[in-house]
Amino acid sequence: MATLLLIDDDNAVRDLLEMLFSGSHECHTADRAEPALEFLTFQDYDVVITDVSMPGLGGVEVLQRVRQRNSSTPVIVISGRPDEYRDTVLEMGAFAFFAKPFPLGEIETCVNSAIDHARSARLCLS
Repeated sequence: MATLLLIDDDNAVRDLLEMLFSGSHECHTADRAEPALEFLTFQDYDVVITDVSMPGLGGVEVLQRVRQRNSSTPVIVISGRPDEYRDTVLEMGAFAFFAKPFPLGEIETCVNSAIDHARSARLCLS
């Protein structure tokens, strides 16, 4: 069972992601970047999924902090404004980018790939 951190200020999107993944993974959720960053101080995650645009800090800052803390943790970025952020977050090291609305099957496949990637990276570091 993997541990996922799901960050989105849109309750419907966050709840949908939690519903999609909670049957097979442990899910922690946050409605803003600030509480999510607090979670990251005491918990390692197999995958982080974050929205880009949120009140306060956004997904770009989440991506930066996750990369600084543990560069092997895959971060999947989602956004309702893909033209503004896609290239930037991918250049910064995001594992994947999805524009809202995203196909559930595709994000599920991506999360499974990200989990495999994170586990392989941890094995290489051991």
